[in-house]
Amino acid sequence: MVYAILPNTQEVFYRQKICDLLQSIEQTQAEAISRAAELLCEAIRQGRRIHVLGTGAHSQLAAEEVLWRAGCLAAWNPILDPGTSLLHGAKRSVNFECMPGYGVRVLDANQVGQTQGELLILVNAYGIDPMSLDVALECRRRGVYTIGVTSPAYGRAVPADSPLRHPGGRSLYQEVDLLIDSRVPLGDAVLEIPGFGQPVASASTICNCFVMNALVAETVRRLVEAGEEPPVFMSANLPEGDAWNARWEQKYGPAARYML
Repeated sequence: MVYAILPNTQEVFYRQKICDLLQSIEQTQAEAISRAAELLCEAIRQGRRIHVLGTGAHSQLAAEEVLWRAGCLAAWNPILDPGTSLLHGAKRSVNFECMPGYGVRVLDANQVGQTQGELLILVNAYGIDPMSLDVALECRRRGVYTIGVTSPAYGRAVPADSPLRHPGGRSLYQEVDLLIDSRVPLGDAVLEIPGFGQPVASASTICNCFVMNALVAETVRRLVEAGEEPPVFMSANLPEGDAWNARWEQKYGPAARYML
């Protein structure tokens, strides 16, 4: 049998664990997602830049999730930082994530905060590392509004003087302008195997991407309800995809570094 999928009278399996987490996001974060979607709609209407940055190797997957993606907004500027990319090595990525000041240089390299009224969606499952906090604090200094997708569970559990933390001892959920709790549990892995002490099967990427797509759906719903055309990509694998997407690529491509 496939342990993570098939039902059992004694164990809660991976599918159910994930369904419970997604339901928890839906039930507890609806107001925050609604508020974030309202801000995104206004930014799209006014032509203001909307950045998405995942500060860490696996958190960066949330930015990749919405880059030139079928059914996603074309108005995003996903930032894919090579320093924290797994492409160049997992431990190397962690070293960059833990380097004080590095996040500020990532903002510099991507010209974040050079225009008025920019938004940045900042994704990090744990929200305690130096890069995440540096980005949040620097965005505040630059007048960039931050929407944090993170799990306060880590910030509340890890001691303020832990070497894993930003030197200031604060957590991402405390420093962003608007928090969306990704509900990722402490330790990330959610499935316990009898006879083995370390849980397996992580949840953070699924939770992060669920939030990002929920933001897309609510933003598009609001734009349609207001009688406006949402800038949404079609799958490039459909016959009419290239023609449909060309208009949005022309409009948003110059402001989205990794789109074209």
